Amino acid sequence: MKNKLIKRFFDITIAHILFIIILPLIAIIYMIVLIGLWKPAIFKQARPGLYGRPYNIYKFRTMRNLKDRNGNLLTDDKRLTGFRKFLIRASLYELPVLWNVLKGNMSLVGPRPLLIKYLDRYTPEQARGHEVKPGITGWAQINGRNAIS
Repeated sequence: MKNKLIKRFFDITIAHILFIIILPLIAIIYMIVLIGLWKPAIFKQARPGLYGRPYNIYKFRTMRNLKDRNGNLLTDDKRLTGFRKFLIRASLYELPVLWNVLKGNMSLVGPRPLLIKYLDRYTPEQARGHEVKPGITGWAQINGRNAIS
């Protein structure tokens, strides 16, 4: 219990500091997204959180809702523009996720939250990842990413 409180205090402190520092960048990206008529500018999607309970994750919208004649969404490459690709490459589209940390839905470090539709496909070992809050980044990413065995 003590470790969870320390981790939460760390998450809130770091998230507040980062949020204040990058707020101008968030505002600029938000305005660019709105000017590009990508409304709503913030994309929200249900993800499984602690104990598999759903919560909404927030990110900047990167995809246009372009559809073909039959009403089907076009492929991702046809719905992305240069700026949107830049947001993804630079991971800037994930800046609003800090709000999830401040709300208590997520942690800074934890298992990456996948889509809810994958919950029934988890093995018992994989499902154990829901015993902790999902994170903006995972343990592997901060410990060498692809360089670890």
